[in-house]
Amino acid sequence: MTGDGIFQLFAYLLPAVVTGAVAFYFFRLHTRNEDGRRRFLLHKDSQKNALPIRLQAYERMALFLERISIPSLVVRVAPKSADKNSYEQLLIKSIENEFEHNLSQQIYMSDQCWSIIKAAKSATIQMIRKAGMSETDSADKLREDILNQTMDKQSPSSTALTFIKKEIGELW
Repeated sequence: MTGDGIFQLFAYLLPAVVTGAVAFYFFRLHTRNEDGRRRFLLHKDSQKNALPIRLQAYERMALFLERISIPSLVVRVAPKSADKNSYEQLLIKSIENEFEHNLSQQIYMSDQCWSIIKAAKSATIQMIRKAGMSETDSADKLREDILNQTMDKQSPSSTALTFIKKEIGELW
């Protein structure tokens, strides 16, 4: 091959290589774009299906928080005897049962929200135990003491409920 033949071969190959490289680039760009579009549509579809389930979980946890709020709890759970210690245990058991019934809801909410709900539950139990340490001698008096101690304070349940509302607002 002469220098002229090599130049001619190069003149034929260069446009083919450039065209091939441009085609490869655009094909790869198109493939990535399609993959991104499919992922977006899949994510959008899964969000559409998951949103009602997530909202239901938040609703259930809001109901849980309402049920364990001190005023609601002491009205709903009446003492079975005059013994203050048994009433204290009954209140705590009621909270624990409600919580265990809703444990599975944690998979539908953020870790931070779940932690706040658990903290509200624990704080409510602590308030009951603190009231139980008083010199009260009957379950009815304990009930009254628990309500009096929480009258001036914002309940842990309402704080957690406020956070749930904020987190639901971010879903939209």
